[in-house]
Amino acid sequence: MVNRYSRTRDVSLDPDALGTCQRAFDAILTELAISREDGKAEDIAAFIIKLYQQGVYDQEKLFEMGMTAATNLKG
Repeated sequence: MVNRYSRTRDVSLDPDALGTCQRAFDAILTELAISREDGKAEDIAAFIIKLYQQGVYDQEKLFEMGMTAATNLKG
C-alpha cells in the first residue's frame, strides 16, 4: 500500500493536468460554498490531485468524485 502511494505521489502534473484539476477544484468549492482558506479546501485539492495521478483525467469525473469525497469530509 505504501509503495503504491509513493509511486503515484511522484507523478508530476503538466500545465494541462493542473488546469484540469484546478477547474474541478474551483467548481467543487463554488458548489459547496467553501473558501480557499477553509481546511476542507486543502483536503479536496489533495484528493483531486491524487485521483488525477491515479488515472482519473476527466474533469467532470474529478468533479463528481471530489464532490462525493468533500461531502463526506468532517470539518
